[in-house]
Amino acid sequence: MSILRCNGGLSGALRSCQSRRVLPTTRFPSTISFPRRTFHAGPALWGVKSQILKDVGEGITEVQIIQWYVEEGAHIEEWKPLCQYQSDKAVDDITSRYEGIVKKLHFQADDTVPTGRALCDIEVEDGKYPDDNPPSEPAPAPAQPSSAPAPAETKQPLVVEVAAATQKPEAPKNSSRYATLATPAVRGMLKAHNVNILDVPGTGKDGRVLKEDVLRFVAARDSAPTPQPTIPTTPASPQTDTAVNLTPIQSQMFKTMTRSLNIPHFLFADELNINNITALRKKLANDPKDPRRITFLSFVIKAVSLALNEYPILNAKVDTSNPNKPQLIMRPRHNIGVAMDTPQGLIVPNVKDVASRSIEDVAAEISRLSALGKEGKLTPADLSGGTITVSNIGNIGGTYVAPVIVSNEVAILGVGKSKTVPIFDEAGQVTKGELVNFSWSADHRVVDGATMARMANKVRECIESPELMLLKLR
Repeated sequence: MSILRCNGGLSGALRSCQSRRVLPTTRFPSTISFPRRTFHAGPALWGVKSQILKDVGEGITEVQIIQWYVEEGAHIEEWKPLCQYQSDKAVDDITSRYEGIVKKLHFQADDTVPTGRALCDIEVEDGKYPDDNPPSEPAPAPAQPSSAPAPAETKQPLVVEVAAATQKPEAPKNSSRYATLATPAVRGMLKAHNVNILDVPGTGKDGRVLKEDVLRFVAARDSAPTPQPTIPTTPASPQTDTAVNLTPIQSQMFKTMTRSLNIPHFLFADELNINNITALRKKLANDPKDPRRITFLSFVIKAVSLALNEYPILNAKVDTSNPNKPQLIMRPRHNIGVAMDTPQGLIVPNVKDVASRSIEDVAAEISRLSALGKEGKLTPADLSGGTITVSNIGNIGGTYVAPVIVSNEVAILGVGKSKTVPIFDEAGQVTKGELVNFSWSADHRVVDGATMARMANKVRECIESPELMLLKLR
C-alpha cells in the first residue's frame, strides 16, 4: 500500500501526486472548492439603560427635582451626581448607576417624580450592565418583509420628529445656563411671589439667582405704576382664589399629622424654674477661656435622656402590624428629635445616642443640625431613626403648646417661652423667678397618666437642680 505524503500545502500535494505513482483508486477532483468567507455586521456596541428612582426610605413615595447636573448629550461617569432632589424630609443628590452618554431627561427642574419612574436614559457600552432592567423606551417594531410595501402611516412620525428637531427653541429671558440652578429657599420665594425664575436677572456666580435678586425683582414689579382711568368704564373684576400646590415638606406634614391624630393623646403640663440653669449658662458664657455656647435646649435634651433610663416605655414604638396583637418595640438608643423651623418648613432631625453624649456634645450636634437645616442640606440619616421629640416653640414665642405625637413615637415634649415672675423662695421672701412651661403629649393607648407624670417630674428635677445631672453622667 502506497502512502501519499503531501508537504507544502495544497499545491505541493498536487505536484507530488502528479510526479509520483499512486494507486489507481486514488483520485483528486479536478477542482477543489472551499467555503467563501463573508462579512456581516457585528452586534451593536451600545445600549440604553434607564436610571430608575429607587425608594429612598422613610415612607417617601415621591421627590422633587431641584436641578440637573447634566444635560442631554453629556457624558456621565458611574457614581457621579446626576441631579439634586428634595424629598419630604431632606435635600440630597442622586448618583448615576451607569457610565455613558445621557440620551434623555424624562423630568425637568421643579417636576415631582414618583418612585419607580425613570429619571433619565443613558447610552452605555453593550454588555457592561447585563443584570440591569431594560430601558423604558419600547423596543422597535419588527421590520416589514421586502415584498410587502410599507404603509404610509409608518413614515408620519419620522416627519414629525424631523420637523420638531429642526425647530429652534425660544431663548430664555435670562441667558445664563445657570439661571435655574437656585437653592430651595430661593425657589420657595419664587413660588410665594408668583415669579418666573427666567424673568429674574441673576447676580450670583455664573448668573445664579439669589434671594436679593428675587426681592429686588418683586419690589420693582410691585412699585411699577399702573395706569388708572379717571372714570372707570367697566366694573372692577372680582378677586379670585388661587390654588397653590403643597411643597414636599408640607405634603409629608399633611400625611404625618393625619396619621398622628388617630392616636389618642394624653396632655400633661407643668411650670419649671430654670434660675439655676440660667446662672450656670451665664457663668460658662462669661469665661473667656471657654467660648463654647451651651444652649438651654442642650440641658433639656440631656435631662430627657436621663429620665428615659428610668422610664424606657417613653422611648418605645407601637407596632400594629398585627392589629389583633399590637406590641411595643423597646428601643435602647435615645435618638431625640429636635423640631426646627427652616426656610423649607418644619423638619425634625435627631441627636443620635444622647445617653452616651455629654451636654457639650449635644450642644455641638444641635448647632450642626441647625446650620444644615437652614441651608437645606440635612441628609436622610440626620432625619431618620428618632425615638422621642423635643419641640422648643419658645424660641419663636408662646407660653403654652399642645404638641402632636409622631406616629412612630409615644411621647413628645413642647417647651414654651420663659417668663420672669415674682415667686417665693424657701424663706418665704419674694424673689425673681424664671419659669418655663413644659407640655408633654403621650400615646394614651400604652402610656398612663401616672407614668407620664413621673417622667415629667424626673426631667423637672434635673432642670431645676442641674447638679443632680452630674451624678448620672457617664
